Order: sequence, then structure tokens, then C-alpha cells
Amino acid sequence: MAHLLLIDDDPELVAEQVRSAFPTPVHRFNVALTGAEGLKKVVADPPAVVLLDLRLPDQSGLDVYQRIRDLDARIPVIFITTAKGADAAIEAMKLGAYDYMFKPLNLHELRRVVGEALDVADRMRKPAVVAESTVDTDVEGAIIGSCAAMREVYKAIGRVAGQDVAVLITGETGTGKELIARAIYQHSLRGKGLFLALNCAAIPENLLESELFGHEKGAFTGADRRRIGKFEQCNGGTIFLDEIGDMPLTLQAKMLRLLQEQTFERVGGNETVRTDVRLIAATHHDLKNDSVAGKFRSDLYYRLSVFTIHLPPLRERGDDLSMLVQHYLRRFSRELGREVQEIAPEALERLHNCSWPGNIRELQSILKQALLQARGTILLSAFLPKLPGETCDPASESTSVADDSSLEAILALCLSAEQGDLYAEAHRQLDRHLLPRVLDETDGNQLQAALRLGIGRETLRRRLRELGLHVSRQVSADDDK
Repeated sequence: MAHLLLIDDDPELVAEQVRSAFPTPVHRFNVALTGAEGLKKVVADPPAVVLLDLRLPDQSGLDVYQRIRDLDARIPVIFITTAKGADAAIEAMKLGAYDYMFKPLNLHELRRVVGEALDVADRMRKPAVVAESTVDTDVEGAIIGSCAAMREVYKAIGRVAGQDVAVLITGETGTGKELIARAIYQHSLRGKGLFLALNCAAIPENLLESELFGHEKGAFTGADRRRIGKFEQCNGGTIFLDEIGDMPLTLQAKMLRLLQEQTFERVGGNETVRTDVRLIAATHHDLKNDSVAGKFRSDLYYRLSVFTIHLPPLRERGDDLSMLVQHYLRRFSRELGREVQEIAPEALERLHNCSWPGNIRELQSILKQALLQARGTILLSAFLPKLPGETCDPASESTSVADDSSLEAILALCLSAEQGDLYAEAHRQLDRHLLPRVLDETDGNQLQAALRLGIGRETLRRRLRELGLHVSRQVSADDDK
């Protein structure tokens, strides 16, 4: 549940807009009418994001912001102001405020800005801890793995986190580079400051420079006011630039100067801006080869690669795959309202045989697809979609619950239960697989399913209720005939 706090002495319209854009129970929303009241609420119950009016009856919004920053610089603050207060809002951005918006608020813009701020708050606060066993993997945001290559990654994080130097994280797409960046940030001396993440490949080339360095009013068409860029906004904090290998060559020279001198100019401006940021960059490219080929500046590469951490691809992580599968099964089962707790041996074997070109991100997608198809508490091979590299779709083949490995999984689950009625439990687990399968074959027709099973329809209905199973097709009077 995301917690939002509005500090505004005239909150009626704004509060209504925020409640409309971020309704309960997914979000929690509080209002303070004065700066003093707002600060008390921040201390008593720290919000995820603060919406702050520049003009308050008891003190300046800028003074309130400075106090919030002193309390916890990780709380994104979005200023709400009139057009006349734009200069003050820009000054607030220079001090590290997340963004500013003008009254009356645009609902679409409100959802975008606050949504992005909530994401930033989540990145800064979600702990990027290490889980080296299946016991620890339920920790949200954990870096999971115990293979030799991942142990070297953990050592590297420990060596560099406390050093205020640039870090380059390399590895294939989907290996979890941002998670490593967050771990470095959280264990660094800047761990209480801002952490901003930006994907260089996701922003058009003509907008990336403005996003990073800001621009002056009139710098280009549509630049109707000064904009504070991420490097100025994140003064004293940490910036994570993902896919820096896709940054245009024209912008790389400016990046080099920033790393060397911690200074830059906004787009269309002559004023030299000084900042103090730590840069963590990531890429799936081979920047050394790209620099030789002239696709990436060699001097910038040498600056970035003072300390490099390489993340291994999933296919080279051995038994880590089993830990990751167990972790994501539990996590996604909760999110999707499924009861799956275990994975059948033949399903796990298929996953182990996959080359995983998309790495952990692809594994997450595959498991979500499988859980949406799953019935019962065990994830069978039949529920998995076609995996990368497979020549046919195993789900299209006839997969029977009488398969030895499936029965073995059911028996293992029954024997692991601390109860004495194993016979009844085995039947219950078998019914969890058998009844949905037969109902699928009869298109949800309970009468036909009961005939196939050799039991009465009322018995079938009672078993479905006992197991908490639901039929997706409504039985009609025609079915009774």
C-alpha cells in the first residue's frame, strides 16, 4: 500500500484529484493543512511521496522541504504551485525535489509524475539483500544465488560500495543489473540520499541530453521554462544509467566532463553547474570492443570501467535456477492468487535444459504464464509454455497425471505433510489434478465429467466445493439432459 501525503492549506480540489487518481485500498492518502502539521506526519508515519504546496500559512514550502530532506532525503517531494511560483519550484528542483506541478492539476500528468515518484521511492527503500539459500528467498528484492560467479559478485559489491567511484555493471539483458546497482547504493555512504535510475535506450536521443542535464528557457521549440536535469536534481546522491552503451556519441563527451570535473551546462545555457553525484552504469554491450570500433568513446569507457562487475547469464548459474524458480513460484502465486507451492521434477528439468536468452526476466515471464494455466498445488510440465529452443510445444502433447514423475511429486507432497490420513490426502491431491483435467475435456459439463469419472454429479459437485475448485462454464438445463 503506497502512502501519499499532501501538505496544502487549501486542499479540497487537489485532495479530490489525488484520491481520484490513487484510490484506496491500493493507496493511503493523508492531508496536512500547515507545514508544521505536515512535518509531524512525516516523522510519525513517513510517506512514500509528499505533495507540497510552495505557499503555506505558517512557513515557506521550501523551508518545509529542507526539513523533510533533513529527516529523510529518500522521500520524493513533488511541489504544487501556481505559474507565478515557477521560479521557486525550479530552485526546489535544484535542491533535489523530485518534480513540480501547476494548479489546477492535470489528472493524467498527476498519475504519471506521482507514479514515477512511487517507483523511485520503491527503488530506494526496497532492500537489495543477498539470499544464498532457499530459506532466505522470500525476502522481497533479494539477490538470489550461491554459485561461484554470484559469490564473486557479492564480494565485488562489498569492495566497491563504500568507495565513491564510478561502477560499470556488465551482463546480458535480464540478468538483474539494476538490483546490483541498488545494492551498491544502499551499502554506500550515499545510502540515505537520492537514487535515480534512467534507461538511456528508452529515451529518444533528442530528449536524453535535456533529461540528464536540463535545459534553459527557449533552448529549443517547446522549452517554455527552465528544466532541471537528473544530474543537478540528484546532487549528493547516486544515478544509475542503464544501457549506457546506447548513449549517442555526441552526448558521451559531456558525460566524460561530468565524471572528470562534476560540472556541466544545461542545454542552451552558458552557466556552469556544479554537482556531486556518484554514477553507476550498466550495459549489455561489450564497451571495450565498441570503443575499438568507434561506437563508444574509449576515454569514457576507461572512466566508467575503473571498477567493473560482471553478472553471469542464467544458463551458467547451475543450481541457482532451482532457487530462483522456488522464489518466483511463491512470489507470483501470492500475486496471482494461486496455490502452487512446488514444481514437478519433469517441469524443473525442462527449465534446466533451457538456454534462457532472456535470462531472469524471461524466467519470470515463463513462470507467470505457467501459473495462469496451473491447477492445484504442484506446477506440472504441462502448464509450462513452449520454452526457448524447444522444437515442439509439450503442452500440446498428451500429459497424464498417471506419469510416474507426477505421481512421485504428489506422493512426496503427501508424505511431507505432518498428518496421519495419508490415504485421504493422496486422494485429495489426485483429485486436484484429475477433476480439472476431466472438466476441461468436457468443456465444463459436470454431467459428462461425472459420467467419465464414474461418480454421481452431486458427488463431483461436493468434491469441487471441498477442494475450492470452480467450473469456468455455467451448467445449463440442456446439460442435465
